[in-house]
Amino acid sequence: MKRLILSLALALAIAAPASAECYADYKAKRDEPLQLRYGVAQVSDGNCSPSAAEGELAPRLAAGGWTLLQVLSTFGPEGLEERKASADDHFLRY
Repeated sequence: MKRLILSLALALAIAAPASAECYADYKAKRDEPLQLRYGVAQVSDGNCSPSAAEGELAPRLAAGGWTLLQVLSTFGPEGLEERKASADDHFLRY
């Protein structure tokens, strides 16, 4: 019985980090004509700091014709709803 409980506890401990979610809010631009955008994107858990998120987001945005200007912050799912309206069509787009 103890082995079963320990096995379950270990399985939950391993699964918990995999279920963590990380998001970044950013500013990006497009030239000719100049367009500035605020957006929110999901980033991998390993890149859940502003500087690490920049490395992940820059190529994704570039593929869409945007240049990343700045990652403002990184946060968990609790911060999504308050940013949704501000990000508009760039909410979880890239």
